[in-house]
Amino acid sequence: MQNFEERKYFLIALYIIIGVIFTARLFYIQVIKTEYRTTAENNSTRHVVLSPGRGLIYDRDSSLLVYNTAFYDILCTPRKTKPFDTLMLADLLGEDVIRLKAKLKKITKSRYLRYRPNVIAENLSADKYAKLQEFLFLFKGFSVKARMQRKYNTKSTAHVLGYVAEVGTPEIAADNYYSPRDLIGKSGVEKAYEKLLRGEKGNEILLVDVLGNIKGSYKNKNYDTLPENGTNVYLSLSNRLQQYGEELMQNKIGSVVAIEPSTGEILSLISSPAYNPNVLVGQERNQNYRALALNDSLKPLFNRATMALYPPGSTFKIVNALIGLHEGVITERSTYSCYGGYYVGNFHMGCHHYDEIDFLYSIQGSCNAYYANVFRRILDNKKYESIYDAYKVWNGHVKSFGLGQRLGSDVQSELKGLVPDAKYFDKKYGGYNRWRSLYLVSMGIGQGELGTTPLQMANMTAAIANRGYYFTPHLIKLTPIDTLYSKYTEKHYTSIDSVYFEPVIEGMELVTMPGGTAQVARIKGVSVCGKTGTAQNPRGDDHSIFVAFAPRENPKIAIAVYVENAGFGSTWAAPIASLMIEKYLNDSTARPWLEERMIKGNLIDKLFEEKE
Repeated sequence: MQNFEERKYFLIALYIIIGVIFTARLFYIQVIKTEYRTTAENNSTRHVVLSPGRGLIYDRDSSLLVYNTAFYDILCTPRKTKPFDTLMLADLLGEDVIRLKAKLKKITKSRYLRYRPNVIAENLSADKYAKLQEFLFLFKGFSVKARMQRKYNTKSTAHVLGYVAEVGTPEIAADNYYSPRDLIGKSGVEKAYEKLLRGEKGNEILLVDVLGNIKGSYKNKNYDTLPENGTNVYLSLSNRLQQYGEELMQNKIGSVVAIEPSTGEILSLISSPAYNPNVLVGQERNQNYRALALNDSLKPLFNRATMALYPPGSTFKIVNALIGLHEGVITERSTYSCYGGYYVGNFHMGCHHYDEIDFLYSIQGSCNAYYANVFRRILDNKKYESIYDAYKVWNGHVKSFGLGQRLGSDVQSELKGLVPDAKYFDKKYGGYNRWRSLYLVSMGIGQGELGTTPLQMANMTAAIANRGYYFTPHLIKLTPIDTLYSKYTEKHYTSIDSVYFEPVIEGMELVTMPGGTAQVARIKGVSVCGKTGTAQNPRGDDHSIFVAFAPRENPKIAIAVYVENAGFGSTWAAPIASLMIEKYLNDSTARPWLEERMIKGNLIDKLFEEKE
């Protein structure tokens, strides 16, 4: 019986051992041997990524703005090198010799890198490569690889076009399209339309020997794929208008945004000071970027058109005029007295009028007292139970013009601005409904807690030009069959009844007539409707503002101009806007004296002189 038990356990153990042997053999055949074969195959092939050409960028007139040009990387395969003059190579490459020696030492000591081409210098210009090419035969084991880089066919438009640079680790992790050293749009149109512009990569498989020498194509190129170039992008921007505007804004701080009201297409988007987009290309890119970002006190990389928040100043009076008419607190015949300003008890808001002011002249002459009265009547409107409710209605009207929110434009880094809600004032004044219209009266003339971007102000002006609606501002030029960006063809209606726009527009046209605050903006043969503004600036001189559209009927252009620390709206902003309108509509200007004064005007030097 005992022998039987021993035999039983022996047989069970034997079966287990045999099973383990068969399992191990099966694992070796199916996994280890297959993996070995795959590794051997991988060691005999090299996969080469074929980069596509990045899409070109054109303006609305099909003028080429951005194209591709060859830059050169210098590669070294340590296994193939012969003794060479390191100092001479460093000089030809424009590299520091100590840094170059460190790179060469690193790749030579690596068992993996010594058999492969390794980049030791990148982004050489055609001129530097031509200089090197003459002596390249002296450097065995060194080779050249051409890469396409961006070239900007203009010295302007940098904030719109943006720039490309090598991808970072987060971008590679977020999108498996990218590999180290790939280029990606970092700002502007280059970033907004990256997926259109970048194209599709190709792949080439080469046979190599153990020393890394190429022996031919893998399986007659049956597994190779060709790259597909990126899509060309056409912008709504007018490069001639953009360049002209940047010339007018030179030596000034501020922004100009122009929009075609009937489509929402951005015609010009200027941030000043600007920079040449070509300085962020090639070997000097990093050095130049640091200089622009860290060392330039004027912050030329900062896009003031979308990221600077300014009080709208008196330009905001036209919005309050529309709200007052719509809410029924005023009519086209309403008048208010102004005797040097608006007075309530100890409160005084200054103004330059001494008369009874009617509706049209309140816009033409920009009366503060008139709009202090209008704004308080809107908030104290008896048809609402409380000022809290009335303010919510007013706030809704303002935001229907696209203020206080992001517009959803394809312009990068768009801020939403500031139009505070009623809860903000509850918190500020210590509880629900504990504040009064007098506390907020400065908002009636575009001051106080309001903050807008030049893009928003140009869009607001376009909404008025259209008598009550706007299209989301955009830089992409749409074709009749383009449905990819259908959101840009949708009308956004304001909450103001269309019948109230004509009297306001009439007042805006009077602004550029004799007796108006911007007679300088008048253009012969063109009906210009505008509004000046002078925004208070706690850190210096007031900002000069002007918004306008033209012509009055079937408007072709709406514009907003901000010139920082420049004083009255009629002094700098209105002339610049007027010249831009004239240039766009007539393709020329007929006021050389005004043009010369704007171009030669240097407000930056004046600003620094005052600080000293």
